Amino acid sequence: MAATELAAAEALGASRSGPRPGGGSTISVVVAVAIVVADMVGVGVFTSLGFQVKQIPSGFSILLLWTIGGIVALCGVFCYGELGAMFPRSSGEYNLLGRAYHPAFGFVAGWVSATVGFAAPVALAAMAFGEYGKAVLPDTPPMLLAVGVVWMVSLVQLAGVRHSGRFQLIATILKVVLIIAFLVSGFAIGTAQPVSFAPSAPDLAYIASAPFAISLVFVMYSFSGWNAATYIIGEVRDPERNVPRAMLSGTLIVLVLYVALNAVFLYTAPIDRLAGQLDVARISGSYIFGEFGGRIVGAMICFGLISSISAMMWIGPRVMMTMGEDIPVLRPFARRSAGGAPVYAILFQLVAANLMLLTRSFEAVLDFIQFSLLFCSFFTVLGLIKLRITHPELPRPYRAWGYPLTPLVFLLVTGFMMYYLLTQRPLQSALGVLIMLSGLLIYAVFRKRSAGDAAVAPSGLQ
Repeated sequence: MAATELAAAEALGASRSGPRPGGGSTISVVVAVAIVVADMVGVGVFTSLGFQVKQIPSGFSILLLWTIGGIVALCGVFCYGELGAMFPRSSGEYNLLGRAYHPAFGFVAGWVSATVGFAAPVALAAMAFGEYGKAVLPDTPPMLLAVGVVWMVSLVQLAGVRHSGRFQLIATILKVVLIIAFLVSGFAIGTAQPVSFAPSAPDLAYIASAPFAISLVFVMYSFSGWNAATYIIGEVRDPERNVPRAMLSGTLIVLVLYVALNAVFLYTAPIDRLAGQLDVARISGSYIFGEFGGRIVGAMICFGLISSISAMMWIGPRVMMTMGEDIPVLRPFARRSAGGAPVYAILFQLVAANLMLLTRSFEAVLDFIQFSLLFCSFFTVLGLIKLRITHPELPRPYRAWGYPLTPLVFLLVTGFMMYYLLTQRPLQSALGVLIMLSGLLIYAVFRKRSAGDAAVAPSGLQ
């Protein structure tokens, strides 16, 4: 066994026998499910259908596309569930990659997540909140709404884990209730369009086409967030059991909602009106509710975005918090308030998100972090296979269902997405690689400065 792997195994035993760094476990499995659902359901499902039906004008093929995306996400859930139960510590890939490979790999993933991996999506969701908020508050500037919602959610997070947990649960339940109300209204009072959800002869050609494969890339982006619970493992009660449950339950809920939403969009609005349009939810709403449809849909999406921003403002700072527990230079970010909130880590992400909002640089950031995030999730799942081979003796409270098929399916689809980004967006992908290399350089500097420190990092960071 290599020295770093031996250290990881020893650290594993310590983390299971003693108290976990970062405070007590106060999050129930229900709140963990709410965080997964909230982190997954953003604006993607309300905007992407128009570009899919442009080249895939088939109800069956579209629903199959979203179903496949959900199945691939479930494959990731099974893999992360096993790793999370083996290494129950907050921070997602920072923890998992550090344990499966080397602390340097974990730091690179943590660096991406802590700096822009969550701040950029928070800024994007806040900007979308501002734009959709115009339907509800037409006289309020969108930027004011965007900044206001980020500050409001951050203040809730700073109030402590219990308060943020209640807020997250209520906001997510409201989001799901509004979506279900929209679905029921669509099928109950919407005018049925001539679309069939049963398979037909042309569907085989659509499914085997390049547009179907490319659309799957964007569907998978809409499903991103299924691994949210691994970022807060240290705060979840009985994490070895509840984190896999939370990811599985949350992803199944989102899969059902996504398929149903796309079905109601196609059922209530003509395909030729949806094709090529970004605001498919508004178009569908106008066919269901008439002239007030846009306001109704705008309000629904705004409420949904509040819970999404809350989830990202919760889980993102946990990466910086855990890095602060391991690295002396970042130690202030590990400090918690009396309520368990990592105050400085939350403020750091708040500042980063606001800077992106004010400079409007988040869209460019999102373009080049996509490859980095896919790269980290690819190697996390590959790490599951590696550990099964190299360390079969390690305790596994939860074992990935369908192994080795499920990790192979996830790796195949994620590998295709990385190939697509490399070929279609080479500059953005190269910038993503540069971000990871910068993280590696910073890790080397921190390691050098920490040499001689007597403390042994809980995650095996050296």
